[in-house]
Amino acid sequence: MRWEPDRQAPAPTSRPRVEGEREAEILDAALVLLQRVGYDRLTMDAVAAEANASKATLYRRWSTKSSLVVDALLRTKQALQVPETDTGDLRSDLIAMSCGHGGLSDERSANVMAGVVTALHHDPEFAAEFRSRVVQPKLDASRAVFERARDRGEITADLDLDLISPALAGIILHRSFVLGLPVDDKTVAQVVDEIVLPAVTRPASYSPASNAASNPASASLSGPTQTRNNQ
Repeated sequence: MRWEPDRQAPAPTSRPRVEGEREAEILDAALVLLQRVGYDRLTMDAVAAEANASKATLYRRWSTKSSLVVDALLRTKQALQVPETDTGDLRSDLIAMSCGHGGLSDERSANVMAGVVTALHHDPEFAAEFRSRVVQPKLDASRAVFERARDRGEITADLDLDLISPALAGIILHRSFVLGLPVDDKTVAQVVDEIVLPAVTRPASYSPASNAASNPASASLSGPTQTRNNQ
C-alpha cells in the first residue's frame, strides 16, 4: 500500500480588519447620521449605506451600534473631550479647554451631543460605554485642571473636586439642551467668572453653618423648613 502524507485542509483565510481610510470613512458616516437622525434611529444598515460598505464589513470591526458610535465620537474633537491644558492659571485653563473648536461653545459639538443624549436614559449598553470611554476621560482631565490650581494655592484647599470640576460643562449643557438658550465663548467666560471662580475661591473658613449664623435671613428661611420636616 502506498503511503501518502496527510493532506490537511487549508486554514480558513481570516477576513481583513477594517482600518485606515476605510475605518475613517465608516466613522465619518456614523457621525453624519448621528447628527441627522440621532442615536435612536441610527442603524448599522444605514451607516453601511452612507459609507458605501456592506453590513458585514461593519460587523467585522464593531459588534454593536454602541461601540461604533462611541468610536466615531472618540475619533473627533466634537465629542466634548477636554484637551490637555496647563497655562498655569485656572481661569485661562477653563477658557482654553471650553471655548473654540470642539469646546462647549462649538455648535457642532452641541449637535453631536444632542444626537446621543436621549439614548443615555434608555440604552444601558450605550450609556455605560459612553460614560466610561467618553465622559470619564473628560472628567479626569477637568479634575486635573482643578488639582493643579489647588496645588498652586489658587483655590480653596478643601473643595470637593468631584463635585466642582464638572460644574462648568453641566451649566452650559443645561442652558443649551434644557433651556434652549444660545451658548458662545462669551457665555462660557461669564459662567467661569461669575459662578465657577467665586465658588472655588471662597474663604477657607466658610461653612454653610457659619454662613447661616451670620445671615439671619438665611437662618430664618431654613428654620421653619426644618421644623416642618420634623413634624
